[in-house]
Amino acid sequence: MKFLADENLKGSLVRGLRYQRPDLDLVRVQDIGLSGADDPTVLEWAAQAGRVLITHDVKTITKYAYDRLSQGLGMPGVIEVNDRSAIAQCISDILLLAEFEEECWGQIRYVPL
Repeated sequence: MKFLADENLKGSLVRGLRYQRPDLDLVRVQDIGLSGADDPTVLEWAAQAGRVLITHDVKTITKYAYDRLSQGLGMPGVIEVNDRSAIAQCISDILLLAEFEEECWGQIRYVPL
């Protein structure tokens, strides 16, 4: 599974994912020149690149993700991470979801599970 880390995702979570799985295909919004981009643009890029978006933004990303689905637009998926949860648990849950790519397609998953 390929991931896109949203601009708001905690750096400690990104570092922890990379530490646990150095081979994990994870890029950050900042790395691809989308810093400050609006949510629909980030979701479109993720869809075009076949990447599941990992974010803390439960307020707006969820709405735009459901909008994409209702319009019949593809979306590899979104993982919404509770920013108040233990980082280790969130990392473990994201890596578990990574093993089940087909179950994430077009879905919004919430972590911790």
